[in-house]
Amino acid sequence: MELSNGSDRLNPVHARSGWPPVVVAGASQTGVCLMRDFSRRGVSASCFDCMPAFVGFKSFYGKAHLCPNPDNHPAEWLDFMIRLARKTGGRPVLISSADQFITAIAQHAAALQEYFIFPAASIATQDLLATKKRQYDIADSNGLGVPRTRFVRSWAELREFAEGARFPCLLKPVHFREWTRFPTTHPLYDQKVAVARDLGELEAKYRLAEEVTSELVVQEIVEGPDSAKLVYLSCYSQRGERLAACVLRQLRTYPIYFGSASIVAPVDDPETDRLCDNFLRRIGYRGICEIELKRDSRTNEVKMIEANPRYSVTADAAPYLGLHIGWLHYLDLIGEPVAPVVAAKTDLHHIVLQRDFACYRSYLEAGLWTWKSLLASYRPPVAFYDFDPLDWRVTYLTCVNLFKILGLPLYRRWFKRNAA
Repeated sequence: MELSNGSDRLNPVHARSGWPPVVVAGASQTGVCLMRDFSRRGVSASCFDCMPAFVGFKSFYGKAHLCPNPDNHPAEWLDFMIRLARKTGGRPVLISSADQFITAIAQHAAALQEYFIFPAASIATQDLLATKKRQYDIADSNGLGVPRTRFVRSWAELREFAEGARFPCLLKPVHFREWTRFPTTHPLYDQKVAVARDLGELEAKYRLAEEVTSELVVQEIVEGPDSAKLVYLSCYSQRGERLAACVLRQLRTYPIYFGSASIVAPVDDPETDRLCDNFLRRIGYRGICEIELKRDSRTNEVKMIEANPRYSVTADAAPYLGLHIGWLHYLDLIGEPVAPVVAAKTDLHHIVLQRDFACYRSYLEAGLWTWKSLLASYRPPVAFYDFDPLDWRVTYLTCVNLFKILGLPLYRRWFKRNAA
């Protein structure tokens, strides 16, 4: 879907001859969405990742390159990046869709500047926001409220936090990818958070997480329904000018209550817009950023849940609103003048199908949605994060996963009934 508005018409809509290619750091579906947007504008796009199972390795929109894991093999990863730049040709624009590569780019920024174009002046700031170890302190000291949060490294620090805590509380890895190191059968494998409803449960979850690392983030929850969750999407120029921004409301999440958005819709929320804009300007942020927030039902305060200093899953909603933040970031990085853009559409539902199919039963069982309201949320205009008929190999995998999500519970119930 291509939308535009008056301000967007002042910007180029297609790449000109000689413009540099784009290399996307990350081959997840988010990286594929970013490659798609550049491919449609005539920019040669490719991606890389250390996870060969990611869908970017099957995408129609660009070639995917398998890289060393930068966490475990930093020198080899840097050598790979230099070879990739030379193979790609020119000096490609480097845009990240994964926190892991934000950290790696920041660590090797001095060496990479010769080979890639990226916001080198603010990559250190992005790196600070990419880890929960620092992002809450930075937000709190720069005018953006956060729930009571503590970075803990021992049982003593965990219990010290718990003494004055209001339960339930959340336990989070400092880096999301840390919990991917668990065996796939582990209760915390590939989870963003662990929920503890009392001290005993908090200690039990900490004991499980300690198998990988004792350094974790513990946090009180922000009270309120999933619909009180908000997302601020934005892009800032290398001079600090806001090029585009919008606020979206999360309608459903996976898992229910403490998960990532499965469906979002634009919302007019000047207070959240102002708080996030002021925060990012105060820390001198440059580039693309997503901030997840929630309005506390007890105090009506907006508090940050987490910041993602990169192109994100929800960022894919922005182009459907006329806010092509990946393209605007690219234009700014290559030195093209960019006119700030405002949203052209305000009544869209953006849906992550695999998350939404996985969570709808939870909402029905909790009485938060009915079948009628659930189906109404799919009424046009809608846009899908993980369904694109042109990228048929990736979409085929999505359909297989959707079939498994819907079919396996029915099969298990049928098997148990007949086994009895």
